[in-house]
Amino acid sequence: MDSIRSSQTTKAIQRISESVFVGLCHKVGTSQLVAMRRDVVDLRDMVMNRGKTNKDQSVMISGSYREGFRLKGSDMDFMLWHNDQRIIWELSQSQYYDTNRQSLILCDCSDSPPGFTLLYLLSPSMDRDMLWVSVRVNNRYYVSSSKYRQIYLSVLSPEFIPHGPCATLTTGAGEIDNAYCFVCDFWPPSASSWIDRCHSWPQPHVVDDIVKNGCHFVAIGHKLGNHEDHEWRISFSKAEHKLVYAMNHCQFLTYGLLKLFLSEIINNGLDDADKLLCSYHMKTAVFWVIQQNTIPHWCPQNLLECFWVCFKLILKWVYEGVCPNFFIPGNNMFLSKIHGVKQHQLNIRLSELYGKGLAFLLHSPSIRSYIIDVLHNPRNSICTDDHTLISEVEFDRYLFNELLNDRLGTPDEWDIQICIKYLHIIEQMIGSPLLTQYQVLKLQTITAFVLQKTAFILHMETFIPDNKLRYRADKISCHMMKLAARFGCFTYMLYLAMYYYKTFRYMEVLSITEMIIFKSSHPSVLGSNLNTETYSEALRGRSWSTKMRQAVLGDIKLENKIHYIGELIPEQQSALQNDRSYLNVPAFILLFMLEILCYTHIDTRRAQRALNRLQTLVHYDQGLLTDLKDRDISWQILGICQQVTGNLQAALYSYQQSRRQKPTNKIRTATEMRIQRVCQGIPVIKVYL
Repeated sequence: MDSIRSSQTTKAIQRISESVFVGLCHKVGTSQLVAMRRDVVDLRDMVMNRGKTNKDQSVMISGSYREGFRLKGSDMDFMLWHNDQRIIWELSQSQYYDTNRQSLILCDCSDSPPGFTLLYLLSPSMDRDMLWVSVRVNNRYYVSSSKYRQIYLSVLSPEFIPHGPCATLTTGAGEIDNAYCFVCDFWPPSASSWIDRCHSWPQPHVVDDIVKNGCHFVAIGHKLGNHEDHEWRISFSKAEHKLVYAMNHCQFLTYGLLKLFLSEIINNGLDDADKLLCSYHMKTAVFWVIQQNTIPHWCPQNLLECFWVCFKLILKWVYEGVCPNFFIPGNNMFLSKIHGVKQHQLNIRLSELYGKGLAFLLHSPSIRSYIIDVLHNPRNSICTDDHTLISEVEFDRYLFNELLNDRLGTPDEWDIQICIKYLHIIEQMIGSPLLTQYQVLKLQTITAFVLQKTAFILHMETFIPDNKLRYRADKISCHMMKLAARFGCFTYMLYLAMYYYKTFRYMEVLSITEMIIFKSSHPSVLGSNLNTETYSEALRGRSWSTKMRQAVLGDIKLENKIHYIGELIPEQQSALQNDRSYLNVPAFILLFMLEILCYTHIDTRRAQRALNRLQTLVHYDQGLLTDLKDRDISWQILGICQQVTGNLQAALYSYQQSRRQKPTNKIRTATEMRIQRVCQGIPVIKVYL
């Protein structure tokens, strides 16, 4: 009888595991979705580094965003380092460098805890810039991590705040962490034991790839070390995202479940100072469990067992006060934070959860319903083929959102030479057999982005007195705009419309806006009112490139250092003063604005009708056609259009409404200026470009 009950319990847990697996695929992502996100970020990383104007600096996207998560709180982390500075572990490694072009820094781990080191300047006379962030000890110059942090924080926007080794900026979409660091081309000797442990996981080619890529050093010392202000921590960020890529999907979802468990149960309601466990501890636990081969089968039926094994390991670490770093086990990551009374309290809390068994997962809002469904309907079949868990339409939504919202990290200062450089990079990459289908699509959106930017910069920077040459330059710009519309989503036609408006071709502008309105009214357009059946019927079997051109309605991002419309220059200048690099304008808001501005020169009655449409959209749209987070710019544009048509009282109300919205686009200075001008009866001043 006991064996029968045990068998029934096991089957019940397996069914719940399958249901939770399905839930996590919806919450965290299917294997296809995660692969797509990683491919897009990898290509972004590649283009970003190839296109950097300063070849002496490299950038790497890291963190959970790079790993493929898009959970709330999935930060976008950047690691930045100078290529003309290299770390070596021993003097013999200096033979691999040209010391006339690269300054070398030697690790000195003799008096630092495992996982940390001092960085000794070998040639301080040749590297005078580093002396500003160095300390002198026994006639040696060591790069001080605390001074290094102070320097890079001083040159960033005041909105960046120190957070461990990073400078952190909080935005509406989450946090951005910039970690300024050093790079080393050699694997740390203290992590050599990790190579010997890799018998079953990861595979040998992954191990080789990780080892040959070395490591980084981030500017933070050990709190209990002898040189906390000057030590540097060895970072394995690059190795870690390669390890996460090497996980199968069940392993990745177990990691995701641990992250949800941490945020929704363990740390729920706690202040930041009381959050002792972090996502990095969860990831470390998964790494150890996979490598120790504790679980023979990572599959949907065993998902909760996999989670439970990882949880027990974390509980053991908390009880013992020891969390061994995956690469350098001698580095106890609990040593400076989880000890004494705090360790005891955390152990009690985790032990209470352990006593409840897996039932404590019912406290997780993200997966509770998937557990309850099985308990209420124990005989329902559960499909765990994650390729069938989301529809074609859902996947397309995720894909195009990723392609359009993941902006290319590009230089602050653009000119024609930089544009040409990016176009050359794109030309080199097009047709590469190494690119995945998602990377080809991402490259396509980058191409559209660079083409439209090039066209506007060409118009801004080029003064051509000769009519024939000016005509040719205009033809080139128009051609690039049309190419951008072919590569990007169909709202890229609005960039061409802005260019036509800028060059006084009002009828051409209206022709484009009419065409966009007609195309966007089709029920197959990927908007909030999408008819999924019509979308499938119209676009089934079509390439993603075709779908993007025909069915994707994206917002318009106006780079604030490029002038698109004279009427919006005050908003762009205001945003720039507040370190906002672009305005995010809902497509229909910009479309109606262009209609109104053009009709004021052609037909005032039609201008009023277009203004009525814009007013209705701004007043009553609840996120169907415009993103609610961009209400500041939507109200602002309505006010500009009302002021242009002479309705100053309505314009004043709109500007006041813009001032009350969340300052997403940071246009408050422009709003105040416009309110003052309206009160003085001054009309909109258009800047002719």
